[in-house]
Amino acid sequence: MSEAAPVGPPRSEFPLILPDDEHNRALVSHVHPHNWQNPRVSGRYNLVVLGAGTAGLVCAVGAAGLGARVALVERHLLGGDCLNYGCVPSKALIRCARAAHAVRHAEVFGVRVGGPVEVDFAAIMERMRRLRARISHHDSAERLQSLGVDLFLGEARFTSPDTVAVGGQTLPFARAVIATGARAAPLELPGLEAGASLTNETVFTLTRLPPRLAVIGAGPIGCELGQVFARLGSTVHLINRSDRLLGKEEPLVSEVLRRQFEREGIILHLGVLPLRVEPTERGTKLVLGTENEQHAVIVDAILLAVGRLPNVEGLGLPEAEVQYDHLGVRVDDFLRTSNRRIYAAGDICSSYKFTHAADAMARLVLRNALFHGRSRASNLIIPRCTYTDPEIAHVGLTAEEARQQGLEVRTFQVPLTEIDRAILEDDTEGFALIHVHKRKDRILGATLVAAHAGEMIGEIVLAMGARLGLATLSGTIHPYPTEAEAVKRIGDAYQKTRLTPWIAWCFRKFLRWQRGERPWNPFW
Repeated sequence: MSEAAPVGPPRSEFPLILPDDEHNRALVSHVHPHNWQNPRVSGRYNLVVLGAGTAGLVCAVGAAGLGARVALVERHLLGGDCLNYGCVPSKALIRCARAAHAVRHAEVFGVRVGGPVEVDFAAIMERMRRLRARISHHDSAERLQSLGVDLFLGEARFTSPDTVAVGGQTLPFARAVIATGARAAPLELPGLEAGASLTNETVFTLTRLPPRLAVIGAGPIGCELGQVFARLGSTVHLINRSDRLLGKEEPLVSEVLRRQFEREGIILHLGVLPLRVEPTERGTKLVLGTENEQHAVIVDAILLAVGRLPNVEGLGLPEAEVQYDHLGVRVDDFLRTSNRRIYAAGDICSSYKFTHAADAMARLVLRNALFHGRSRASNLIIPRCTYTDPEIAHVGLTAEEARQQGLEVRTFQVPLTEIDRAILEDDTEGFALIHVHKRKDRILGATLVAAHAGEMIGEIVLAMGARLGLATLSGTIHPYPTEAEAVKRIGDAYQKTRLTPWIAWCFRKFLRWQRGERPWNPFW
């Protein structure tokens, strides 16, 4: 007999999504309705999914669509980080910040705005909440039920290698998927009280713009939100222990973004550590520095963007015979855990903590878990994009990663200063860069820095997946003028390298013969 799972708290005790307005109430009515009644368990499930973020939703909806009997368990909000705390709200704010920036710099296009630009932060946040609530219908409890998914709201815990308990019921399964995601990592900082700082899970509850904001961490979240708040009117201090922004990207990317941030007035503190926090009458004093040198900044709010932690606590993983560590649930290349009945997908088991990566892994899990497939996660070609301005998109290996793997690399690069559309748009701060194998037309990796790099990278991802090289990209016709022409230009540059001195000599001799200057002789 499986032990009973702890019953989740009554719906009324779940925290509200702040601020408590009509939009957030509409959101909650979709993603955690207070009057929801869990279904009664009446048999074994083909698939039980823990966590209703992107990976969990794709697994549950996909399996139900294939005819499987599916249970989906979520303890908090359907849609996970992407809908509630990540992609959706952040991109809504990025769009508003980009509009404010465009108006401030409209004069370069001959458009003059009378007086200073006024940013209504409360209206911007209200717009974000309204649009998030509108999108939330896609992840709603009602929709999942209509698609044939048994939805259980409450705390889930494995009670044996093939059972999950939730809300006083036991769910037996043939297969299960752990898709409980990750959360913002804390920062142990003397003087910083618990809950006193913002994370991606709380920053979207703001209704007033912090006049002075410290952002600790210069990864994708820190860079995106740092630029957003600077463009909306905050004085932003961006702090990073490394001397580079976006340390996982090519060094040239960091330099481009540094120049852009400095032009926009973002104050960079690179190569330093936050040491302590002290309250003062003028605001919060944040002391920064190294062992040899210290300085302080006064801010009104602190946003932590120092990494992610996997949500492994309270799941009963030892009872399920599932191995895990500080990085998350351990999986093999088929996304199978140490318990052959249980798989994992998304942030809980992957270093690729992106919505699109979770989606791809969930689809792989469906093939492997339900139909004894042998699809490998290592075969997935997963791009990433940081939605700063300019955007930074990447796929495959950087030059350093290729060298670490013993691969000989040739790099082709085109600056946007050579691309007509970028010149016309006044978006020349960027480039396209592609690495290929030194001895064959095999794309190893690519980085695009452009206004819409995220829209452009898909062409290269497709080429890599289909094992197409730069010669194919060179022959692909792009509309003129577009910034995507940079990719074609790189293909053209590669083609020129194929014109060796010997081939060029033969061409010249042939063309002389074609002009009738002398008889053809291949041994000239």
